[in-house]
Amino acid sequence: MNHYETVFILNPVLSETQIKETVEKYEDFLVSRGAKMVAKEDWGLKKLAYPIQNKKSGFYHLFEYTVDGEVINPLEVEFRRDERFMRYLTVKLDKHAISWAERRRTKLKQKA
Repeated sequence: MNHYETVFILNPVLSETQIKETVEKYEDFLVSRGAKMVAKEDWGLKKLAYPIQNKKSGFYHLFEYTVDGEVINPLEVEFRRDERFMRYLTVKLDKHAISWAERRRTKLKQKA
């Protein structure tokens, strides 16, 4: 089981219910393939550094999870097929990145 982090940008024209459905769909996709969700964050609507598909903003989301490596490719294939996704990035976290993410999460909880 490897530790991964996926950040994705959803199309800004989606309604709030469509965004929730999309996030739940891919969370269920991961859990059904044996993933253990560590953290899930909604970063909200943010302005993009450059236009993507003629859009200047997008809804950012982050998933942090542990799963076997062979699940990542099918997940990214589903991202490519879904037109609601503008961009995504999945990275495998090493021990330093895992500890940094834990510190960041605790700092966010203290602020809330």
